[in-house]
Amino acid sequence: MPKYYQYKVAGYYLYFTSKCVIEAMHVHASDRKLTEIGSAKFYVKENGSTVLQERGKLTDQEIRKIQEFIKEHYKEMYRKWAEYTTTGFYRG
Repeated sequence: MPKYYQYKVAGYYLYFTSKCVIEAMHVHASDRKLTEIGSAKFYVKENGSTVLQERGKLTDQEIRKIQEFIKEHYKEMYRKWAEYTTTGFYRG
């Protein structure tokens, strides 16, 4: 389960699963188990903005903080994503 970073953002790890790299770039946010069940899911567009697919148990404030973090760091995060897949950014 690749993490984008080893530290938490707004109390959550940001990661993706090796089985979900067939989709467009996205970020799961989970506080401890790093599973898709109960996690939030953000699709990432090529300008760094996100589309919230699943909110999990995150509050509105936590979602905003994570979206801001992704917007700031999406290029670096994409490099990590690209180590596992050739699918690109979310276009939907």
